Amino acid sequence: MSRSKKKNSDYFGGFCLSAGYATRAAEFLHETLSSFSHEDFKKYVDEMHEIEHAADANMHEMMRFLAHEFMPPVEREDIVALAQELDNVVDAIDDIMRRIYMFDVSELRPGVLDFTDLIIRCCRTLEEAVTEFRNFKTSKTIHDKLVAVNTLESDGDALHSECIRRLFIEKVDARSTLIWMMLFDDFEMCLDACEDAAEVISSVIMKNS
Repeated sequence: MSRSKKKNSDYFGGFCLSAGYATRAAEFLHETLSSFSHEDFKKYVDEMHEIEHAADANMHEMMRFLAHEFMPPVEREDIVALAQELDNVVDAIDDIMRRIYMFDVSELRPGVLDFTDLIIRCCRTLEEAVTEFRNFKTSKTIHDKLVAVNTLESDGDALHSECIRRLFIEKVDARSTLIWMMLFDDFEMCLDACEDAAEVISSVIMKNS
């Protein structure tokens, strides 16, 4: 009687899918806010949530395989950590859309599209690093891409400070100031989430080099 061999899950492929969802969410965020429409915004919130739902499903599929995996390619806790951090990027982008809708924002502040541009660049760079992760022992570019993610996150910190400062320079009313402080925090959190994912990859590389 022949015995079928259990096929291992392609975790690196799963990571690539997760990073791809993050890039897709970032691009959708930028497109939506570039042509911001208060009247139609709920429709775009729902579309973003579909991306977030697909990203969640991909992460849960990886966890399902991992629960029965005898010998994963890297340590289990590293697979869990990276899967969660990549999913956090999509969640953070989804949170921006939901907050704009919940706060009934009718007009965007200066700096918003600068943030969405940074988030796109950071997600694309992270996706490139994740694509290289499968071959991290021989890759000649993954380190530079991880450093680039950290640099973009630092650029986001500086932009966040300037956006908050502008609120007070312009003496924006208290309600709007509170709303936009929270929203600019959300934009910054997207970049922080990218950096957290990059740090997991860096940690795995160090442990396995």
